[in-house]
Amino acid sequence: MNKNLLLAAIAGKETSVIDEVADLEGVKPNFLCRQIASGRIVVMQRYGGPPLGIGEGLKTKINANIGTSADVFDPDIEVEKARTAEKYGADTISDLSMGGDIDAIRQKILDETSVPITTVPIYQTVVEKGSFLDMTEQDLIRMIKKHVSMGISSIVVHAGFTLEMLEKLRNSKRIMGMVSKGGSFTSAWMLQNSRENPFLSYFDEICGALSEKDVVLSLGNTMRSGCIHDHMDGPQEMEMELNARLAGRANELGVQVIIEGMGGHVSPEKIADYVAHYKNVTNHRPLFVAGPLPLDIGVGYDHISGCVGGSLAAGAGADYLCYITPSEHLALPNVDQVREGVVAFKIAAHVGDILKYGPRPEDQILAGHRRARDWEGQFRAAIDGDRAREIHNQDKRETCSMCGKYCAILIMEEYLK
Repeated sequence: MNKNLLLAAIAGKETSVIDEVADLEGVKPNFLCRQIASGRIVVMQRYGGPPLGIGEGLKTKINANIGTSADVFDPDIEVEKARTAEKYGADTISDLSMGGDIDAIRQKILDETSVPITTVPIYQTVVEKGSFLDMTEQDLIRMIKKHVSMGISSIVVHAGFTLEMLEKLRNSKRIMGMVSKGGSFTSAWMLQNSRENPFLSYFDEICGALSEKDVVLSLGNTMRSGCIHDHMDGPQEMEMELNARLAGRANELGVQVIIEGMGGHVSPEKIADYVAHYKNVTNHRPLFVAGPLPLDIGVGYDHISGCVGGSLAAGAGADYLCYITPSEHLALPNVDQVREGVVAFKIAAHVGDILKYGPRPEDQILAGHRRARDWEGQFRAAIDGDRAREIHNQDKRETCSMCGKYCAILIMEEYLK
């Protein structure tokens, strides 16, 4: 893994990693170098796997969350989820494990995948200390350094809020309050101990650990909305502005930064404006969006709701989408639900790229196969060709059983020769 890509880009040096990402994305290396230097693109690196570019001018990327919970922890299932997520197109995987032998589970996931892996170190810190109230700042720092040493490509810290913001949240009229798990752990510790945000207090030390291995910093979105009737408010604005300042400081210390924001639940008519606002305030840094869910009543089908919201967000300029599965708000997802979530958000990312860049060549390729009734060609070109093949082959016919011999394309080919 090349070290300190950001500093190389700032110096105008086009490295082999920059050349590889430029080739994968179909952009010029000097464009990519400038975008990395400005903070508008980051590159996640993973030993043994291809580097991944995220940001303006590149294809929209998607992340799949997996990991055990305190109630359900089967390591083999989590590893199978990781394999499934990568197979069906997840660009990154976040291991959020909070149950079982977390180190062993994470190592197995690293062994069985090649895409970049992200973690939220406070999760494992809480588990190992037994409570978020018993952890110390040094416990958090040690856990971050441990994750970096394991070969993690990116970590999430919730550094962008303060005790003052928590007081504003306390006095807000939100329906859902705070829905960020990592943010809630950090907030509870701060309020219990009457201490400032530990990630903020030790920010430079954290950046020092990340810079050594060129690990990307993802600045968490603690103040996001938990339902569509909770609109952007003072705490969200303040966190966004502080995250923007922290991103600048991290860049000074040689750390690439992604901004998590605008995610959660956002009424659809507000999504484009919110994306534009985040981009403007954060100087167009890569924007990572969870969902967003544009309605609250799609429970059990939140991957579909999220696909709609993610399409709108990506089309408006979001660079990186966190998938949502059918089990969102209900349960830990199983392997099949991970696949459904990944495919839904691959669709969302692709729609977003069409909105940003115009029709994509992949769709033209599939259309050509469809006109020729080349089923295998269609399956190869589809986002989830396995699913398409399963549906088509269930009738054991050469034609599509929807129309059979009355296929419109077939009929008109005869009369328009």
